[in-house]
Parts: sequence; structure tokens; C-alpha cells
Amino acid sequence: MKRNGLILSVLSCFMSLWCAAQSNTIKINAQLDETTNSINIHQEIFYTNTSTDTLKFMLLNNWPNSFKDRKTILADRLLDDFDRKFRFAKLKQRGYTKIISIQVDYQSINYNYPENNSDILRIPFPKPLAPNQSASIIATYKVKLPDIALTGYGGNYYNYYLKYWYLIPSVYENGKWKAMNNINLDDMYSMPYTYEIDFEAPSRFQLTSNLLVGSSFLKNNKMHYVMHCNDTNDAEIYLQSESLFEKFTTPNVDVYTDIKSENLNPILKAQILSRAVEFIESYLGAFPYPKMVLTKVAYDKNPVYGFNQLPKMLHPFNDTFEWDIKIFKTLSEKFIYRSLLFNHREDAWLADGMQTYLMMQYVEAYYKDVKAIGSLSKLWGLRKFYISKLSFNEKYPFVYQFAARQNLDQALSTQNDSLSNFNRKIVNRYKAGMGLQYLDAYLGDSIVKQSFKSFYKQYKLKKTSSKDFETLIKSKTDKPVDWFFKDFIHTDKKIDYTISKSKVQGDSIAVTIKNNRNITTPVILYGLNDKTIIYKKWFNNIDTTLLVNVSKIAIDKLVLNYENLYPEYNLRNNWKKVENSLFNRPLQFRFLKDVEDPEYNQVFYNVFGNYNFYDGFLLGPRIYNETFLKKNILYRITPTYGFKSQTFTGSFSLLYNYLPENSNIYQYRFGITGSSSHFDNDLLFTKFAPFVSIDFKRKSLRDAGGKSLLLRFVTVNRERNFFSDPTDINNYNILNLRYGFSKPEIIRDLRYYFDLQFDKKFSKLSFDLRYRKLTDLNRQIDLRLFAGTFIYNNTNGDFFSFALNKPTDYLFDYNYIGRSEKTGFLSQQIIINEGAFKSKVSQSFANQWVLAANQSISIWRYLEVYSDLGLVKNQDKKAHFLYDAGVRLNIAHELFEIYFPVYSNNSWEIAQPNYNTKIRFILTTDIGSFIKVVKRGFF
Repeated sequence: MKRNGLILSVLSCFMSLWCAAQSNTIKINAQLDETTNSINIHQEIFYTNTSTDTLKFMLLNNWPNSFKDRKTILADRLLDDFDRKFRFAKLKQRGYTKIISIQVDYQSINYNYPENNSDILRIPFPKPLAPNQSASIIATYKVKLPDIALTGYGGNYYNYYLKYWYLIPSVYENGKWKAMNNINLDDMYSMPYTYEIDFEAPSRFQLTSNLLVGSSFLKNNKMHYVMHCNDTNDAEIYLQSESLFEKFTTPNVDVYTDIKSENLNPILKAQILSRAVEFIESYLGAFPYPKMVLTKVAYDKNPVYGFNQLPKMLHPFNDTFEWDIKIFKTLSEKFIYRSLLFNHREDAWLADGMQTYLMMQYVEAYYKDVKAIGSLSKLWGLRKFYISKLSFNEKYPFVYQFAARQNLDQALSTQNDSLSNFNRKIVNRYKAGMGLQYLDAYLGDSIVKQSFKSFYKQYKLKKTSSKDFETLIKSKTDKPVDWFFKDFIHTDKKIDYTISKSKVQGDSIAVTIKNNRNITTPVILYGLNDKTIIYKKWFNNIDTTLLVNVSKIAIDKLVLNYENLYPEYNLRNNWKKVENSLFNRPLQFRFLKDVEDPEYNQVFYNVFGNYNFYDGFLLGPRIYNETFLKKNILYRITPTYGFKSQTFTGSFSLLYNYLPENSNIYQYRFGITGSSSHFDNDLLFTKFAPFVSIDFKRKSLRDAGGKSLLLRFVTVNRERNFFSDPTDINNYNILNLRYGFSKPEIIRDLRYYFDLQFDKKFSKLSFDLRYRKLTDLNRQIDLRLFAGTFIYNNTNGDFFSFALNKPTDYLFDYNYIGRSEKTGFLSQQIIINEGAFKSKVSQSFANQWVLAANQSISIWRYLEVYSDLGLVKNQDKKAHFLYDAGVRLNIAHELFEIYFPVYSNNSWEIAQPNYNTKIRFILTTDIGSFIKVVKRGFF
């Protein structure tokens, strides 16, 4: 009997351990040390091999260690996003993991980090782990927390926001471990575990967590929190010296949030939040946990983009709507991302699409009349614009078109880490949400909504993928849906159907629907009477054209996709009047640029102003057809009047853009530009330049910069100054070929171009290389090399020569304010081109060849020192060496800079008379240059 009792006891202990392991448990004992900004952790992981493979090792996600130095994958990713905070963070601001010991089944093991993966830990099993067998991993380690300012998570003296702060087992599926590097996407793929955490923190902090706090007690001036949660894949802990979290109780879940609204009272906020939870539950089901934490950090990383992001004094939305959409977005994301265990790094489109779809439905239900630009739509100067008519939900197709028209969109199935920030945060989410709306409208019978509920119920707290959703949808309908789950999801093909013909035949209308693209999807045709829908029908399988007959009764317009039910490349060709008229879409003249109104052919105009020294202030109308969405054909006409010259001048351009798909070419551009202005007192130039340009596609939309090729034929007619101009500089025709490359990264900025010019009297070849580097000491090094040579040169004078300190700009490409000035303030403007010397040296031109180097290095913030070196060779003369040096005030690189010469071939410039006339400056007024700086790292 005793023997049997002993056996039963051993079996009982074994079964208890086996059951604990089967439940996949993580136990953590942690102590926060605020003096070192670190956490001392003792962690136990009970892991069961639920796969059919025998495992020799496991991988743990060790994301705190991604902050250890400048060479981690996280550090590189932040630089790609043009975020340099971590790169130049002080040592005490960084984080790391210091492993003290790791045991597997009570045996010490030798762990390691896979190559170039400082945030992934490889743990070998002492003996292979067979299917359904379990292992116990015990780790003792210290986590030094990064500064909270770097990514939003970590700690400082006042607050600790802890997410992914401990070792988390990666997921094993399809024969491999799905360990992930931290790239600041907050998208770790992990399985549910039962968490038991004993957390110790200084008593001055207040704790909020997504785990249940079973008990808490004070001991030795430290608060101990005993927390637990079943079947969760993360343990978030927020410690604040003064709690910013508010608690709201709803029937099924308690919600804690630090997303503030100072002007809403707690009762109203509770009502809003309860309504939002109830709305989501009506589409999905109950949240699987009793509490939820919504943080401002999470919202700020993926906010609601739009006019709600204007400065507070310009907010176009009321406080109720503003707080509601912030809360709803964060709430719906948390609802979906914590309940359904997607691999968000590899398969994000469905989760993102569900969240956007819910957002669209919520706004449609409670804020249907809210406009995309809010109260700005009521302003006298804006209310007649088409943008003022767009509802809040109509921003989704507009933003998609903005990206698609520029070939900036990416397939929905693209991995999150390969998406541009613009697509990951906005475009792909919008397209996925509109895609689910499209599928819902096409299938009808609330199939998509019912499938959401079924999918949520079936896969709640389980591994799942978009493939499971596809299987579910196909089981609920007989309609073909492969077009959606193949081309729509897995390619960036654009939908574009048009009504190519319509003809009244008795009491019916023969309508020809044409497919303009290489994707075949369902389309919906509407018949309108004024703006009332009379007829509405879906059509399938239109790969080229389809002829349909529609009853003519009461219909005056035929429209495709009238309700914007699916994302379409071009809405302007969707309209057809039943009765023949001169214009299918009438002309509309609009002051200032607007969004596209598909009912009209829009012509825009505004008042254009500019200045140059010879014309004075230039004023005139600008007439153009460019909207916020890219078009194939663009024109711009700008006649101006110069108040100083008292003459009419101006410019024009006519462009055709072609963006091919499935090509290494991003864009072809064909066109002609022309301009006329004064280049000196009472001297006018006229320039015409037909051109062809090719922009090559970037390897990835995450890459900045690119390659381009330009061919143009520039014709210039200059009025002659009979006192100084030779005859060959007044009328000339130059064939210009240029190849350019740029890669403007935040640490290294490389640009270069080759330029070849032909004229009947000269031909020249030049090379311009620019390189900027931000050193580890946060010093900016700026290097430039210019080399130019004449292939032949039969000109008189130096008008076409290479310039060392001020190019003559005979192609009239540069934005000189006073291009012909030899003295005075305007003569001190400099354009960094050709020799780019800052001092006015004796040998200012080269009619044979030139070699110049310009360099500078920062000393403190905007203050830099510079130097220029040059070799100048003129015909029948020896090469001449030139140099200068001085101080550079680099306030805005290539936009606004000031140069103070100190020493040159002219000796000490700073000691010479009239030193103020030697100071040079760069001033750029081109808006396009500012836009390029702003959009880096996003597009």
C-alpha cells in the first residue's frame, strides 16, 4: 500500500507539472530599481511543444536588448525613418539585457544570439523536445530600460511605460521559429500564456496594467503587486508618479486610458466609451479579458490622420468627435490585435482592414454629417470648394487615389516591415478597410458582418491568418471572390472602369462599360435623376468591355461607383450624361487648388507673386489644372506684370506623365516649358525647353532618393547688351543630357549627376558629387567634388565657361534674385554649383577644365567651418590652384545658409575693407525644396 501511495504521489506531482507546462505559463518576479532605471527579473517559462516536430532549441524575443547600441536592427530602422534620437542618445538613455543565468529543466545551458540579432536569444534544449513534451526555462537577468523619449516605451524619473520588457517565447509554426526583431512597430508575434507576475516598485508610483491585480501590499517602502491573467500574449505595466489613467466601466470590460480630453466631463466620456465598446461587440463579440488599457503612446504611433492633427487653436472638430474617434481607433485596434493572434509583421491586412472598416461604420452611424475638414467647411472662403463637401469617410478613397496616382501604393499582402511609412500607417489600412466594404457591398446579405462574428468566435485567442478568413467567406457565398483574395490583396493593380459609350435606343440606354486596367473585378452601375439613385446593379467579369441595356425612365446620368464603394484609380471617367451635350462634364473655374470633383472638368486659378531685381514685384494670374491628385496631362500658364520693368513676362508648362506598371521605370515625363523675364535692366530673355525625363523605380518604397535621366533642348533668346555682350551669347540652342542619382539618408546623404551639353560652338561634360555624413559625435561633414571639361570650345569670352564662384546660369535654371549684379547685396547670393567658391578669387572662370572640392564640418549646432580647393585650366595657360576658407552658418541646409570668408588666395579676407560685401548667402524660395525635406522618411 505504501509503495502504491508513493507511486501515486509521484504520478500526481508529475501530472501537476505536466498540466502546468501544458498551460504554457510565464512566471515573473521583478524589482524596479529607479536609481539605475533597470528591472531585476527572475523568470520561469513552462513551454509545451505543440508542434509535430522535435525541437532542438527555442528562440526568445529579447527586445530590451535592441536598445544596446547604435548597431542594432532597431537603430538602423529608426534611421530609415529619419529619426535620429536613438542614434545620438547618451549611454544612460539606452537599454540592454544582462543575462545572469539561464537553465533548461534545471540544467545550465550556453545561450547565444544569432548573427546580427541582438534582440533574439537562442536557447538550446539539453535533449530534443519531442511533440507534446514540455520544458522549463528559468532565466535570471537584468533589464536596463531605455529612455521613454526614444520610442515611447521605457522609463524616466516620472514614468515607466513597459511593453515587451521581458523575455517572450517566439512562435514555432510551419517548421520554423517566428522570432522577430524590434523595429518599433509594436507587432511582436507571440502565443497566449498564463501570466503570474510579482512586481515590486517604489511606493511613489501608481500602477496600471492590462493584467488583473490580485493583491498589493507595502513592504520596506516598496509596493508589491501580484498580477495574473490567463491566455494573454503580453503583459503591459504602466507606472506613473501621478496617474494619468481614467477608469471607465462597461458591461463586459473595464477600460483604462490616458488619452485625455480636458473639455469633456467623465459622464459623457463614459457614455461615449460604452457606446464604442457596444458597437464593436455588435460586429465581433465580447472582449476576452476583463480589462483593457488604451494608451496615448499607442494612439500617437498610429493616430487618426487628417485635419484633426492641426494645432489646437485651429482644430476643426468639436471635442466630442475628436475624443471619440481617438478612443474608437485605439479601442478597436486593441480589441482586434489582442483577441485575434495574427502575425502582424507578415499578414496585417485583415486586422488593419477590420479596424478601418469598423471605424468607417462607426462614423457612418454616429457622425454621418461630419465633413473631412470639419468646421473649416463652413468658412466663407472654403465652403464652395469640393473638399468642403467631402464627408469624413470620403477621405479614405481620396488618400488611396493620392498614393495610387503616383504609383506609391503597395500590395496589401506586403509585409509590414517592407511598407513605406505612408502605406503602413495610412494607405494600406484605408485600402484594406475599403476592400472589406467593397466585398460587403458586392456579396450583400450582411455576409461580411456575419463572417466577422463567426471568425472572431472561432479564432479568438488562437493563431489565425487572412487565409482562414478567406475560407470562411467562400463557405458563405456562391459568388466568385477570387478576384478579391488574389489580385486585390496580393497585387497593387488599380481598378479603373469607365463608361465609354451610351446611346438611347427607344426606352432604353445601351451602355458600354470598359475596363481600362489589367485587373478584373465587379463594378456597380448607377442611373441617376439629378442626385437620386434610380438604378443600381453589379456586373462581373468585365475584362475588356461589356454592353448592357438600362431602362431610360427618369435617368439623366449614368455613373460607375457613385457611392465610392470600392477604391478606384480614376473617378473622373465614371460619368456619362444620357442626353448628348458638348461637354460630358461641364467646365468649372475655381479659385485656388481643390480636390477632384468627378462631375466637372476643373480649371483653377490664383494670384501669383514673385520678385527679381530687374522686374521688381511680379504679379499675375496662374491658370492650371493640377489638383491634389496626380494627372497624366498637366498645364500651367502664368502671365505676370513687373511693376519695376513695367512689362509683361511669364511662364508656361505642358506636361504628360506616364507611370508604367510592372516596370523598372517609375515615371516617364514628356513636355515643354517656357519662360520670359528680365535678366538685367531693360534686358529680356525668353526660354523654351521641350524635354523627356525618366525616373527609375526605387528598389523599395522605403528607400529615399532615386535615379533619373533628363534630355532637353533649351532655346534661349537674350536681348543683347551692345556695350558688353559678344554676339554668340544672345541666341543659342543647347542639347542637354543629365543622369542623376540621390540617396538622402539621415546619416549619409549621397548625390551625384553627370551632365553633357552640346551647342554648335561648344560641348562640355561635368560631374557633380555631394556627400554628407553625420558622425557619431553628431558632427556634420559636408563634402563636394566637381569636375568639368570642354570637349570642344570655340566661344568668345567666359559666358559658357565653368565658373568658380558664381555660375552665369546661361540655361536660366537657378533662382537668382539679381543674376547680373556685380556689386551690392544681391551680388552676394550664391548657388552651390560648378566651383562653388565663396570668395571672389582672381581666376573665376575656366574655358578648358576645372576641378573643385568643397568641404565643411560642423563645430556647434548651425556653426561650421568650410574650405574650397580648386584647379582651373584655361586655354593656352597653365593650371592655377585656388583656395578659400571661412565660417558657414548652416541654418537650413541648401535652403538658407550664410558664408563668412576668412582666408583665400586674396589673403586675409576678414581684415580687408568692406568685409560685409564679401559675405555670401544661399536663399531658396522654391516651395518644392521645402516639401522634399518634410516628406523624407514617409513616402
